[in-house]
Amino acid sequence: MKIYLDDELVFELTETQQKVIQNDIPEEEFVSDIKRRLKWVIMDKHDNCLSRLKTEWIPKLIEEGEKSVPLQDMDLAAHIFKNPNYKDRSARDKEQKEKKEHKNKP
Repeated sequence: MKIYLDDELVFELTETQQKVIQNDIPEEEFVSDIKRRLKWVIMDKHDNCLSRLKTEWIPKLIEEGEKSVPLQDMDLAAHIFKNPNYKDRSARDKEQKEKKEHKNKP
């Protein structure tokens, strides 16, 4: 079983690995079970990230004087991403690294 993301092989289960899993999961349910598990892992990560995004940004939006924010999660996320003060993880890490390097300069 091969698992691809955008045509790139990400993960492969050998036949023996599949049979190990099928010791607990019926063979006829195996593929649907694996799909369900993959979706759960990704959506669980999404939901946890969304929760942290909301926890961080709703107070910031209120502090910035916003009177209302979108109620739907994806609309709220899009609204946050449009904020000029929003920085994704890569930008925050880069900024942190630059601050650290600047602080350590003689």
